Amino acid sequence: MDQDSSIETRVSELVGVFSAPDADPAWLLCDRHQPESVAFTVVEADGSRTDLTYGELHERSERFAGLLMGLGVGRGDRVATLMGKSIDLVTVLLGTWRVGAVYVPLFTAFAADAVRSRLHGAGVKLVVADAAQTAQVPDGVWTLLVAGSSDSNGDQSIPPAGLSDALSAASPFTASTAIGGDGPFVHMFTSGTTGAPKGVVHPLRYLAGWQAYLEFGLGVRADSVYWCGADPGWAYGLYSAVVASMALGARSILQRGGFDAAATWSIMATLGVTDFAAAPTVFRALRTSEVPVPDGLRLQRLSSAGEPLTAEVNEWAEATLGLTVHDHYGQTELGMAIGYPHHPGLEVPVVARSMGVALPGWAVTVLKEGTSTPAEVGEPGLLAIEVAASPLMTFTGYAGGRSSTERFTADGAFYLTGDLAIRTAEDTLRFSSRDDDVIIMAGYRIGPFDVESVLAQHDAVAECAVVAASDPVRGEVIEAFVVLRADATATLERELQDHVRTRYAAHAYPRRVHVVACLPKTPSGKIQRGELRRRLRDAAAKAAQ
Repeated sequence: MDQDSSIETRVSELVGVFSAPDADPAWLLCDRHQPESVAFTVVEADGSRTDLTYGELHERSERFAGLLMGLGVGRGDRVATLMGKSIDLVTVLLGTWRVGAVYVPLFTAFAADAVRSRLHGAGVKLVVADAAQTAQVPDGVWTLLVAGSSDSNGDQSIPPAGLSDALSAASPFTASTAIGGDGPFVHMFTSGTTGAPKGVVHPLRYLAGWQAYLEFGLGVRADSVYWCGADPGWAYGLYSAVVASMALGARSILQRGGFDAAATWSIMATLGVTDFAAAPTVFRALRTSEVPVPDGLRLQRLSSAGEPLTAEVNEWAEATLGLTVHDHYGQTELGMAIGYPHHPGLEVPVVARSMGVALPGWAVTVLKEGTSTPAEVGEPGLLAIEVAASPLMTFTGYAGGRSSTERFTADGAFYLTGDLAIRTAEDTLRFSSRDDDVIIMAGYRIGPFDVESVLAQHDAVAECAVVAASDPVRGEVIEAFVVLRADATATLERELQDHVRTRYAAHAYPRRVHVVACLPKTPSGKIQRGELRRRLRDAAAKAAQ
């Protein structure tokens, strides 16, 4: 069997396993693995670490599943978390799936209003939050459980000692629930440019694409020491750092707390990390840090995702580490579809400012705008997925009846990513631009509508628009253009930044606020964000002269 046939066969095997009518998430992610094998190594802020085996995770998840059953949470119910990377987090996840419930990830930097909209949008029944996150969970029809603290909200079912003692006291649910390949597995939200965040319900068979990505895209092997630094509150972190490694039966490293260059290098050296994946922002921060690169690193494969990889990252990585960072592209709706694969049978030369090639299980093309006709080589067009030829494709529409017609061509043959790209003569893809206005900052996709909605709530703001501005570390940052009310003070930058921090998310505030007399608009009244971005580019070019 040749290489192409064996890879195609492997993709078919994964699709079959995760699409089976009796597919059981707890079995696929934990129970079938050797109980003594390490599932996760959790590294604390002080550098100490704890190993969690698949056997221990099995037992803890059975107890959390019993706790859920006692609270009346079962198949199809939504369970959300506001939790950092921890043993408690993965326990909650697997226990949720063990009873057939659906997991709703929430980013811990979200403020209460952003949390509320997602809890309502998903119809969440239970929220599990770290003690430090409980203030962000608004009152509602859901039950709140507190993890890792002696504090509780008093009138709920969890004992005051916190989740660990609750697990010890719970009667384990020793069964598991087969939900089948089409059964709902995760309900998460992706931000666009207009309207409220859109819900995407991933079926269990969506996992086939992520295990394929781990094997082919990231090239994780049986002898790998694997670490994905992305946050599990978002799709890439949840699936790359947690779910896909569990499906493969591999060990994954989870680091508590935020990014720190010294801690990152220390973990790589101490644990002998061979495979590291993170947003380009992390690589840029390592590059500009004054922390020296330690001796004795065992790194073999570096990968990035979440935003386009800029050329200076690989100039540094190749000179300093002797390795090339392989960029990868995906979406919440899809999984990971494009990139430079690490699998030895698929590797192609990495070209700067290029997205790579279609990964196994995906058929990718570039279409002439408004058609199902492929664009010519070198011609910008709409980046699209050929649905019938992509066995890993699972997305059919948004949750709650939200319109998804703009995501497909009129004949339904192609899924439109919303990004513009160019197909090269070497049959690689080069990212051109986004045809929507989503801002990608440090790997996080931020919808302008979310930030603008919060800014518009400030008493001083009459109108506003936010756009992406280039940033040497984060790739992009948010800058806001604001039209003030007649009686407002013109020096409100800090106040408006704090307004967004506290009412939406700590990471998504505008780094600069430009007070303007009016916003550029089309004849139909739509704000011309492209014109605002042009103004920023012109100002940056002038400043550089």
